[in-house]
Amino acid sequence: MELDGKKVAFVVANEGVEEVELTEPWRAVLHAGGSPELIAPERGTVQAFNHLDRGSQFVVDRTLDDADAGEYDAVVLPGGVANADTLRTRQPAVQFVSQIHSAGKPVGVICHGAWTLVEADLVRGRQITSWPSLRTDIENAGGDWVDEEVVVDGQFVSSRKPDDLEAFCSTIVERFAQDGTTRSADAQESKTAADYPSV
Repeated sequence: MELDGKKVAFVVANEGVEEVELTEPWRAVLHAGGSPELIAPERGTVQAFNHLDRGSQFVVDRTLDDADAGEYDAVVLPGGVANADTLRTRQPAVQFVSQIHSAGKPVGVICHGAWTLVEADLVRGRQITSWPSLRTDIENAGGDWVDEEVVVDGQFVSSRKPDDLEAFCSTIVERFAQDGTTRSADAQESKTAADYPSV
Protein backbone atom coordinates (compact mmCIF):
# COMPACT_ATOMS: atom_id res chain seq x y z
CA MET A 1 0.00 0.00 0.00
CA GLU A 2 1.13 3.55 -0.68
CA LEU A 3 1.89 4.54 2.90
CA ASP A 4 3.15 1.24 4.32
CA GLY A 5 5.59 1.98 7.14
CA LYS A 6 4.90 5.73 7.24
CA LYS A 7 3.88 7.53 10.41
CA VAL A 8 1.66 10.60 10.06
CA ALA A 9 1.09 13.16 12.82
CA PHE A 10 -2.36 14.74 13.10
CA VAL A 11 -1.75 17.89 15.15
CA VAL A 12 -4.81 19.49 16.75
CA ALA A 13 -5.84 21.45 19.82
CA ASN A 14 -7.81 19.66 22.52
CA GLU A 15 -10.91 21.64 21.66
CA GLY A 16 -12.73 22.66 18.52
CA VAL A 17 -11.35 20.53 15.69
CA GLU A 18 -13.73 20.08 12.76
CA GLU A 19 -14.58 16.39 13.03
CA VAL A 20 -14.78 15.44 9.37
CA GLU A 21 -11.48 17.23 8.65
CA LEU A 22 -9.86 14.94 11.19
CA THR A 23 -11.66 11.67 10.53
CA GLU A 24 -11.65 11.64 6.72
CA PRO A 25 -7.89 12.28 6.26
CA TRP A 26 -7.22 9.88 9.15
CA ARG A 27 -9.22 7.18 7.37
CA ALA A 28 -7.39 7.90 4.10
CA VAL A 29 -3.98 7.52 5.76
CA LEU A 30 -5.05 4.38 7.61
CA HIS A 31 -6.55 2.74 4.53
CA ALA A 32 -3.38 3.50 2.55
CA GLY A 33 -1.36 1.54 5.11
CA GLY A 34 -0.04 4.49 7.10
CA SER A 35 0.13 4.82 10.86
CA PRO A 36 -1.71 7.97 12.02
CA GLU A 37 -1.13 9.42 15.48
CA LEU A 38 -3.16 12.10 17.25
CA ILE A 39 -1.03 14.82 18.86
CA ALA A 40 -2.41 17.64 21.01
CA PRO A 41 -1.16 20.10 23.63
CA GLU A 42 -2.71 18.22 26.56
CA ARG A 43 -3.27 14.58 27.47
CA GLY A 44 -6.74 13.10 27.50
CA THR A 45 -9.14 13.72 24.64
CA VAL A 46 -9.77 16.01 21.72
CA GLN A 47 -13.27 17.44 21.35
CA ALA A 48 -14.48 17.49 17.75
CA PHE A 49 -17.26 19.64 16.38
CA ASN A 50 -19.61 19.45 13.42
CA HIS A 51 -19.61 23.14 12.66
CA LEU A 52 -21.03 24.54 15.94
CA ASP A 53 -22.38 21.27 17.33
CA ARG A 54 -20.33 19.02 19.59
CA GLY A 55 -19.25 15.81 17.93
CA SER A 56 -17.10 12.87 18.97
CA GLN A 57 -14.18 12.81 21.34
CA PHE A 58 -10.84 11.26 20.37
CA VAL A 59 -8.09 9.95 22.62
CA VAL A 60 -4.77 11.80 22.37
CA ASP A 61 -1.87 9.50 21.48
CA ARG A 62 0.90 11.89 22.48
CA THR A 63 1.27 15.46 23.68
CA LEU A 64 3.21 18.06 21.74
CA ASP A 65 5.79 18.15 24.54
CA ASP A 66 6.35 14.40 24.13
CA ALA A 67 6.28 14.27 20.33
CA ASP A 68 9.50 14.24 18.33
CA ALA A 69 9.03 15.58 14.80
CA GLY A 70 11.87 13.37 13.65
CA GLU A 71 9.73 10.28 14.25
CA TYR A 72 7.09 11.29 11.69
CA ASP A 73 7.05 11.20 7.92
CA ALA A 74 4.32 13.83 7.41
CA VAL A 75 1.82 16.01 9.28
CA VAL A 76 -1.85 16.88 8.80
CA LEU A 77 -3.36 20.11 10.18
CA PRO A 78 -7.17 19.85 10.24
CA GLY A 79 -9.39 22.91 10.53
CA GLY A 80 -11.98 24.19 12.90
CA VAL A 81 -11.86 27.84 13.99
CA ALA A 82 -11.25 27.20 17.70
CA ASN A 83 -8.78 24.40 16.92
CA ALA A 84 -6.61 26.42 14.58
CA ASP A 85 -6.83 29.65 16.58
CA THR A 86 -5.69 27.81 19.73
CA LEU A 87 -2.99 25.79 18.00
CA ARG A 88 -1.25 28.81 16.50
CA THR A 89 -0.77 30.25 20.00
CA ARG A 90 0.98 27.11 21.25
CA GLN A 91 4.70 27.38 20.60
CA PRO A 92 5.29 23.60 20.71
CA ALA A 93 2.77 23.19 17.87
CA VAL A 94 4.38 25.90 15.77
CA GLN A 95 7.81 24.43 16.46
CA PHE A 96 6.69 20.90 15.59
CA VAL A 97 5.33 21.98 12.21
CA SER A 98 8.44 24.07 11.55
CA GLN A 99 10.64 21.05 12.24
CA ILE A 100 8.61 18.87 9.88
CA HIS A 101 8.98 21.55 7.22
CA SER A 102 12.72 22.01 7.83
CA ALA A 103 13.22 18.27 7.40
CA GLY A 104 11.60 18.47 3.95
CA LYS A 105 8.60 16.37 4.93
CA PRO A 106 5.11 16.98 3.50
CA VAL A 107 2.35 18.92 5.23
CA GLY A 108 -1.39 18.55 4.55
CA VAL A 109 -3.53 21.47 5.71
CA ILE A 110 -7.22 22.20 5.30
CA CYS A 111 -9.60 25.04 6.09
CA HIS A 112 -8.48 27.16 9.09
CA GLY A 113 -5.47 24.88 9.69
CA ALA A 114 -3.30 27.23 7.65
CA TRP A 115 -3.17 29.66 10.58
CA THR A 116 -0.41 27.51 12.10
CA LEU A 117 1.60 27.78 8.88
CA VAL A 118 1.16 31.56 8.95
CA GLU A 119 2.35 31.69 12.56
CA ALA A 120 5.39 29.60 11.65
CA ASP A 121 6.16 31.91 8.69
CA LEU A 122 5.95 29.02 6.24
CA VAL A 123 3.57 30.42 3.61
CA ARG A 124 5.93 33.10 2.29
CA GLY A 125 6.41 32.60 -1.45
CA ARG A 126 4.03 29.62 -1.49
CA GLN A 127 0.77 29.11 -3.33
CA ILE A 128 -1.85 27.91 -0.87
CA THR A 129 -5.57 27.76 -0.29
CA SER A 130 -7.70 27.78 2.86
CA TRP A 131 -11.06 28.80 4.22
CA PRO A 132 -11.67 32.17 2.47
CA SER A 133 -11.49 34.23 5.68
CA LEU A 134 -7.76 33.38 5.97
CA ARG A 135 -6.95 34.94 2.60
CA THR A 136 -5.80 38.28 4.02
CA ASP A 137 -3.70 36.60 6.73
CA ILE A 138 -2.00 34.39 4.16
CA GLU A 139 -1.36 37.24 1.75
CA ASN A 140 -0.04 39.47 4.54
CA ALA A 141 2.35 36.64 5.44
CA GLY A 142 3.68 36.59 1.88
CA GLY A 143 1.65 33.69 0.51
CA ASP A 144 -0.21 33.49 -2.80
CA TRP A 145 -3.80 32.56 -1.88
CA VAL A 146 -5.85 30.77 -4.56
CA ASP A 147 -9.45 29.57 -4.62
CA GLU A 148 -9.10 25.90 -5.65
CA GLU A 149 -10.23 22.63 -4.05
CA VAL A 150 -6.69 21.36 -3.65
CA VAL A 151 -3.33 23.06 -4.19
CA VAL A 152 0.07 21.36 -4.18
CA ASP A 153 3.15 23.55 -3.79
CA GLY A 154 6.33 21.77 -2.83
CA GLN A 155 5.82 20.13 0.56
CA PHE A 156 2.34 21.59 1.04
CA VAL A 157 -1.05 20.16 0.12
CA SER A 158 -3.89 22.55 1.00
CA SER A 159 -7.66 22.60 0.64
CA ARG A 160 -10.44 25.07 1.51
CA LYS A 161 -13.23 23.24 3.31
CA PRO A 162 -15.00 19.95 4.02
CA ASP A 163 -16.47 19.87 0.51
CA ASP A 164 -12.90 19.47 -0.77
CA LEU A 165 -12.07 16.45 1.37
CA GLU A 166 -12.24 13.84 -1.39
CA ALA A 167 -9.60 15.67 -3.41
CA PHE A 168 -7.60 16.56 -0.31
CA CYS A 169 -7.48 13.01 1.01
CA SER A 170 -6.42 11.42 -2.26
CA THR A 171 -3.77 14.09 -2.80
CA ILE A 172 -2.20 13.85 0.66
CA VAL A 173 -1.89 10.09 0.29
CA GLU A 174 -0.18 10.56 -3.06
CA ARG A 175 2.11 13.30 -1.72
CA PHE A 176 2.93 11.52 1.54
CA ALA A 177 3.88 8.41 -0.42
CA GLN A 178 6.62 10.37 -2.19
CA ASP A 179 8.47 11.61 0.91
CA GLY A 180 9.50 10.72 4.43
CA THR A 181 11.53 7.94 5.91
CA THR A 182 9.98 4.50 5.77
CA ARG A 183 9.65 3.00 9.24
CA SER A 184 9.70 -0.69 9.97
CA ALA A 185 6.40 -2.36 10.73
CA ASP A 186 7.80 -3.46 14.10
CA ALA A 187 8.18 0.19 15.14
CA GLN A 188 4.54 1.05 14.52
CA GLU A 189 1.65 0.78 16.91
CA SER A 190 -1.21 -1.11 15.34
CA LYS A 191 -4.32 1.03 14.87
CA THR A 192 -7.59 0.21 13.23
CA ALA A 193 -10.62 2.27 12.36
CA ALA A 194 -12.28 0.92 15.50
CA ASP A 195 -9.78 2.86 17.63
CA TYR A 196 -11.50 6.11 16.72
CA PRO A 197 -15.22 6.83 16.70
CA SER A 198 -16.66 7.74 13.30
CA VAL A 199 -13.38 7.01 11.50
